[in-house]
Amino acid sequence: MTSARTLPDSPAGVAGRRSAGSDEEPAAPRRLPARLDWLWAALLTLAVAVFGIGRAEPWRDELASWNAASRSTGELIDMLRHVDAVSGAYYLLLHGWVSVFGDSLAVLRLPSALAMAGAAAFAVLTARTLFDRRTAVFTGLLFAFVPAVSRYGQEARSYAFVVLAVSAATWLLLRALERPVLRRWAPYALAVAAAGLFHVVSLLILLPHGLIVLLRWRRDRRGRTVVGFAVTVAVGLLPVVPLVLLGQRQVSRQISWIKTPHLRSFADLWSNLFASPTTGLLLGALVLLPLAWSRGRRPAGELLLTGAAPILAAWVVSQGSTSYFMDRYLLFTVPAWVVLAAAALAALRPLRAGALALAALVVLGLPDQRQMRTEWARIEQDGRAVAKVIAKGYRPGDGFAPVRGDDKVFMIDYQVEYYLPERVRLKDVFAERSALQRDDLFPKECAQPVQCLRGTQRVWVVTWSGTDNPFHKFPKGQAEALRSQYRVVESKTVRGLTVSLVERTP
Repeated sequence: MTSARTLPDSPAGVAGRRSAGSDEEPAAPRRLPARLDWLWAALLTLAVAVFGIGRAEPWRDELASWNAASRSTGELIDMLRHVDAVSGAYYLLLHGWVSVFGDSLAVLRLPSALAMAGAAAFAVLTARTLFDRRTAVFTGLLFAFVPAVSRYGQEARSYAFVVLAVSAATWLLLRALERPVLRRWAPYALAVAAAGLFHVVSLLILLPHGLIVLLRWRRDRRGRTVVGFAVTVAVGLLPVVPLVLLGQRQVSRQISWIKTPHLRSFADLWSNLFASPTTGLLLGALVLLPLAWSRGRRPAGELLLTGAAPILAAWVVSQGSTSYFMDRYLLFTVPAWVVLAAAALAALRPLRAGALALAALVVLGLPDQRQMRTEWARIEQDGRAVAKVIAKGYRPGDGFAPVRGDDKVFMIDYQVEYYLPERVRLKDVFAERSALQRDDLFPKECAQPVQCLRGTQRVWVVTWSGTDNPFHKFPKGQAEALRSQYRVVESKTVRGLTVSLVERTP
């Protein structure tokens, strides 16, 4: 493949002619070696991602991660047999992390920031391989300031690791295609396995990767390249197959809520993919430009396949009984779009035009960067304030009754429990079997609420705010049991929630 690095008008070519042309020219200022571009890009991405990392309150998916990671290894494996197997690799990784470093918000999210930093490194390496150093520099700068990179680099979920694995796989594939030998195919197999283990939807990347292999084969007719790719993918998928089979049994309760996408869903996805409608619009205006110049058309076409094919495939597959068309499930395509946009910026002349366009992208994305770091960026309920109220008035033997029923997916119980101090040990009065006992993320609720309340003198009741009813949204049986046997001693409304202390009537 012709690379911009070998063109006579490339920056490297010009520099080479100058150094050979005259001994009297002043020495060029020292610059960071090109081979270290991936390092500064990773450090920049990490710095941006960790800024304000512990500020936003955790939302329900992060609380699920915390709950799962807080279990013992055996308890976690037992849970994965029943629910959330597709997140198992991430939960196990996070379990090891919190066992060493603790479970504060910043600590819970830091692995994702590190993963995004790694993804930045591989995006830069891909840009350098397909284009030139200038594109690689623009890639490193642009990737760090895409709002979605910070959004998911500050979330205790697996998506940043998926981006890392797919970014690594793309670069490793390019290396293997340059020299298709075992020591280059083996790392690619590991990256494919990691992508699938962190999220099976990311395996859609194999579609554009396969197309790239076929396009390269069509040009050079090296049959061993196709065979090597096929064998490598098969090996990489081996550890993922059991996860896919187990995940299929759990899919009805995991993602049945995702709606079948329509054509207009592409526009929504594109905006959400970058966590900023403005950034998405500007990147969309740039990504097709590299296809217009002959020296960049081939690598740009391969990157376009890498970004677009998984999205199109997800849309088609989602027309069936199960939908996978969700922006965060397809986040792994972001590096490809960033490299394409960076190639467009690098091609602008003069160079300051590209720099100004990059600066505009960064500045226009700042409102979204700022918003995602606000305290209530992800949830509207203040579980921390509820925990403070309970901790202040707690007595040993107190019960706990968070609203669940149809609203259990909002995990109000975990929002409060995450902030409760160790000394506060509440009895979950309407949990016949705890989530831990039933190897699940949710407890089994009591079929006979009156009996479950026996022996509990005081109960802390937590439900949604906006009503005078302290048992709002509780299942009918639970609400009647509380109303008939307890009186409200005190009640306090905080952001989004109401916490009431009820005491058994004489």
